[in-house]
Amino acid sequence: MNSLEASIRDTKSRGELNSLRQNGEVPAIIYGGTEENQKVSLSKKQVKYLIDQENFLSNIISLNLNGQSIKVLPREVSYDTLTDEPIHIDFLRIVKGGKIVIEIPVRFINNEKSPGLKRGGVLNIVRRKVELKCPTENVPDELIVDLEGLEIGTSIKISSIKLPENVKPTIQGRDFVIATVAAPTVFKEPEKPAEETPAEGAEGEAAEATAEEGSEKTPESEKGKTEKAEKGKEEQKKDQKAPAEKK
Repeated sequence: MNSLEASIRDTKSRGELNSLRQNGEVPAIIYGGTEENQKVSLSKKQVKYLIDQENFLSNIISLNLNGQSIKVLPREVSYDTLTDEPIHIDFLRIVKGGKIVIEIPVRFINNEKSPGLKRGGVLNIVRRKVELKCPTENVPDELIVDLEGLEIGTSIKISSIKLPENVKPTIQGRDFVIATVAAPTVFKEPEKPAEETPAEGAEGEAAEATAEEGSEKTPESEKGKTEKAEKGKEEQKKDQKAPAEKK
């Protein structure tokens, strides 16, 4: 169980809270049970260390306050929108005989001992957390799923997980699935179409079309030149005959 040093605070204004935060402290409040709410402050360094660890909101913490140990459960953490640092925490006081509803993380072990996963199967996780109703003095840190011996096609349900005494899932009436060992999925890439070279493609066709047009136009142009040449010779003959007739 993790522990934090706490101090009683008597802040009444926003300015006092900001001053507390500037001095490296995080304001918090303890509520629940028959006792009154208690305002406390915590070391930001210690708080950030615990938050960086997994499952901060599902772990019971012991607060050392004026020589007294108080068991609490973090219920909500407020963060600064610019710096993303914690600026306030709500703690639920753990009272013996009480019950709470809490989400507990699921951890999977012995992946390397699952024949289905060894053959290329995939662990399909349906629920990474399970909501449980627990006695305050018996809150589990995590739920363990052992994958040893599991084959492809196996469904892991809540009934296969051993829960602590008097701990029950909030979902009742059905044996819901936590995870499955699914068959591998193989994707076949489509074949790429053959690329045409410029000589065989559109550029080659365009060149051939131009050549054909040129060959079709050549006879017509030569015929025109021949007709013009013959017409010029006839006119020249007429010009030569004209003076002879006048004489």
